[in-house]
Amino acid sequence: MEGVRVRESVRGQGIGEKLFEHAIACAKAKGCHLIQLTSDKARPEAIRFYEKLGFKATHEGLKLALK
Repeated sequence: MEGVRVRESVRGQGIGEKLFEHAIACAKAKGCHLIQLTSDKARPEAIRFYEKLGFKATHEGLKLALK
């Protein structure tokens, strides 16, 4: 999953949770065995949100900016 955002003005209303619950249910219904996502380490609140949904941090990601 990539690029998932909830508008800041409506965060905390359960929209993101419902969105992910629906996406997870759809994935299970289609026989998927894994949902993978990334989140910026500078956004600990997002990481806590994903962990609350059951996601586990299992990998480290790396980037090299070529500007």
